[in-house]
Amino acid sequence: MSAEEEKRRPLMMGGRRDSSSSDRNLPDFKKSVKLKYVKLGYHYLITHGMYLLLSPLLLLIAAQLSTFSRTDLATLWDHLQYNLISVILCSTLLVFITTIYVMTRPRPVYLVDFSCYKPDEARKRTKKIFMERSKLTGSFTEENLEFQRKILQRSGLGESTYLPEAVLNVPPNPCMAEARKEAEAVMFGAIDELLDKTNVNPKDIGILIVNCSLFNPTPSLSAMIVNHYKLRGNILSYNLGGMGCSAGLISIDLAKHLLNSIPNTYAMVISMENITLNWYFGNDRSKLVSNCLFRMGGAAVLLSNKRWDRRRSKYELVDTVRTHKGADDKCFGCVTQEEDSASKVGVTLSKDLMAVAGDALKTNITTLGPLVLPTSEQLLFFATLVGRKLFKMKIKPYIPDFKLAFEHFCIHAGGRAVLDELEKNLKLTDWHMEPSRMTLYRFGNTSSSSLWYELAYSEAKGRIKKGDRIWQIAFGSGFKCNSSVWRAVRSVNPKKEKNPWMDEIHEFPVDVPTHATI
Repeated sequence: MSAEEEKRRPLMMGGRRDSSSSDRNLPDFKKSVKLKYVKLGYHYLITHGMYLLLSPLLLLIAAQLSTFSRTDLATLWDHLQYNLISVILCSTLLVFITTIYVMTRPRPVYLVDFSCYKPDEARKRTKKIFMERSKLTGSFTEENLEFQRKILQRSGLGESTYLPEAVLNVPPNPCMAEARKEAEAVMFGAIDELLDKTNVNPKDIGILIVNCSLFNPTPSLSAMIVNHYKLRGNILSYNLGGMGCSAGLISIDLAKHLLNSIPNTYAMVISMENITLNWYFGNDRSKLVSNCLFRMGGAAVLLSNKRWDRRRSKYELVDTVRTHKGADDKCFGCVTQEEDSASKVGVTLSKDLMAVAGDALKTNITTLGPLVLPTSEQLLFFATLVGRKLFKMKIKPYIPDFKLAFEHFCIHAGGRAVLDELEKNLKLTDWHMEPSRMTLYRFGNTSSSSLWYELAYSEAKGRIKKGDRIWQIAFGSGFKCNSSVWRAVRSVNPKKEKNPWMDEIHEFPVDVPTHATI
C-alpha cells in the first residue's frame, strides 16, 4: 500500500485505530467544548419552551382556586360584580394566557410502532462467500482483495449479513430493474409488517416520508409506495435523497414539524439504503470500504399526533436536535459520490472523516445537553466551562454524565472504530453499547435504518420499561449529526413483539473478535 493510499484510508468505518493520528480518533470532547454551542442549546430550550413557563402558571392558578371555600367564592363574586374593570382585566388575562399556551404547546408525537426488514435466508452471505464472489468478478486486483479481507476482519460484522442478489451474482448484474426489485423488497416488507402490527388502514396515513441517499429513481420511491398501497390522493409525500446515514432522524424531525401543523393524522417514515446500483467495482481504496460495511436493510415507522393513540403507542418524541456542518468545505467534502480514474462511480471517504464526525458529534451533544441533562449536571458543566473559558481557571473540565439523562443509547452502527470512540468519550458501558455492536455484527451497516434495528434489539431483550429515555444519534454526509430523544410510554413485552431479533435473540450478545479468520 502506498503512503498516499494509507493516508486516505478511512478508519472511521472499520479500519484499525491509530492512537498516534489525531485524524483517526474522535476529538476529546472535554478539551474543545465551545461556549457558543452551549449557548445554542439554552437558546433552543428558551425559544421552544414557552409552554414550560405557562404550564406551572396555569397549574398554580388552578391549585389556588381549588383551596377556596364556598364563602371565599361568594366573597370574590360579590367583589367582582361591583368591579367591572377587574372582571374584564382578569378575564382578558386568563384568555390571553390560555391562548398563548394552546398556540405554543407542540402537539405530542407518538411512535405507535415500527418494523425492521429481515431479508430472506437466500440473501445471507458469509465473509468467505463475499470474498469468493468478489474475486470471481475479476474487477479487483489481488492487493485490493487482500485490503477488503482486512477491512472485513476488523469491521465488527458477523457471518450472517445480507446482500442483494444482483451484487453477488456471477457475473454481477446491477441494473435499474434489480435496484427497484431490492427497493420494493425492503420497503414493502417493512411496511407490510408495520401495517399488520398497528392495524392502521393505509388510507388513514396523511404524511409519507422516504429517505434513501443513493437510489432516487423516477417515479420516486415514495410514489412507488403510494401506488402499491393505493394511499389517498391528498397525502403529503416527501422523498429525501443524498443525505447520508443521518437521514432517518431528519425524516423524524420533518415528520414532527408536519404533525405539529396538521391535527389528527398519521405519518409513516421509511428509512433505507439501496446497494444494487451503488456497489463499487473499481480499485480506489477510499471507495472500497463501503463495499465491506454496507448491507441490505430498512425500517418503517408509524407516528401519530392523535392523543387517543397514546395508550397503544410505544414511545413519545421528546426532542430532536440537528447539526449541519456543510458550510465548512472540509466537512462538506468528506463523503463524496464520484467517479474514479476508470470512470467507475463510488463513494469516497476522506481521511478527515473521523475529525469531521467528531466535531459534528461534539456540537450536537453540547447543544442537546441543556435539553436533557439533570440540573445538577448542567450547573457543574456550565460552571467549570465558564471558569476555564472566561476566567482562565486551571480546573479539571467536567464532562456531564449522559447516563443520568438516558437509559438506552442507539448509536448509528457505522463501523467498529467509531463505536469504540463514542464508548470512550461518553464513558458508556458494554451494556449501553450492546445494541449498536450487535446490530453491526448481525446486520452490518444498514445506513439510516440501523438505529431501528438497535431499538428492536433492546425491545427483544426486554429492556424497555415505562418512562425509559432513549437517545438515537446518527451522522452522515454533508456533514450532519442528528439526535432524537424518545420516552417509553409503556413497557415493551418481548413475548408479544415481532421483530427481526426474536427468533435468535437468545444467541446475543456474542463476542466480536478484533481479527476474524476468513
